[in-house]
Amino acid sequence: MTSDTPTPPTSERHTPVLKDRCINLLAPAFEVARVAGRTPIVIDATLGMGGHSEAMLQRYPDLHLIGIDRDTEALGLAGERLAPFADRTDLVHAIYDEIADVLEDLGVPAIDGILMDLGVSSLQLDERDRGFAYSFDAPLDMRMDTSRGQTAADVINSYSEEDLVRIIRKWGEEKFAGRIANHIVAARDKAPLTRTGELVDIIRNVVPSGAAKTGGHPAKRTFQALRIEVNEELSVLERAIPAAVDALALHGRAVVMSYHSLEDKIVKAVFAAGSQSSAPAGFPVELEEHKATLKRLTKGTEIPTEEEIAENPRAASARLRAVEKIRIRSAK
Repeated sequence: MTSDTPTPPTSERHTPVLKDRCINLLAPAFEVARVAGRTPIVIDATLGMGGHSEAMLQRYPDLHLIGIDRDTEALGLAGERLAPFADRTDLVHAIYDEIADVLEDLGVPAIDGILMDLGVSSLQLDERDRGFAYSFDAPLDMRMDTSRGQTAADVINSYSEEDLVRIIRKWGEEKFAGRIANHIVAARDKAPLTRTGELVDIIRNVVPSGAAKTGGHPAKRTFQALRIEVNEELSVLERAIPAAVDALALHGRAVVMSYHSLEDKIVKAVFAAGSQSSAPAGFPVELEEHKATLKRLTKGTEIPTEEEIAENPRAASARLRAVEKIRIRSAK
């Protein structure tokens, strides 16, 4: 997008992934709140450009929404998009593992629904100078919150070769991690790496051309690994999913979309643990405190339909899980 090209409205720049399916899963929790005489409250924990939030606020005129995002640019754009609903929204600059603090600050004891759309947002991919995409040259940044933290350039130029191998192999699931890290170190010894194009060239010279036939763009996995490392995505998620479950009121619902196996594994583990009895094996009676606290609303992961992918190609790798809170764990 050139500088003299008018920026289209946010609603035209962003089509929310699996929008109707997510909202339909959350809807019964909103009805429970209404029946109880409460205003339904939902958290969009990964607000992005506000597409899911806008759809929920349009569909449910009594709904109050708390939108959380670590990206200040996203918050600004979402704020413009959601301006017609300003009296029913609280938009907060925070990371989504800070749910408890956000609710405490707002004086909200519990919520009826929470939506998480994980990974990199459409805004971050489309804004070239953010450095998330490997398809065009940009500064090596990759921070979701550009106001703080290390950049991808910091990681590339300061991590030891062993640490680069570790993150590229672990977070990117890249089998050529050793070769890539070795060539990165060799290149940075001549001059610091500052551009995504430089990194892509290094990777292209290392990853065999045949690997792209099955694995996609040769830089895809390394860029994923760097993004996860820079933003501490998986450690944040490990804290965020239990925090989301804890914040739910009775019969509240959590809906989570993940985009790669590392994310989905974390979500699955928390949801599975909560939906099983904690009674010791062979225990003759299941005590109340051992009963499941969650009910799974999806059988394993749900994947997008061909129609949903056609509507938004970025939905192709989405994996959706949802649960309902069926018991409040007693305070110890």
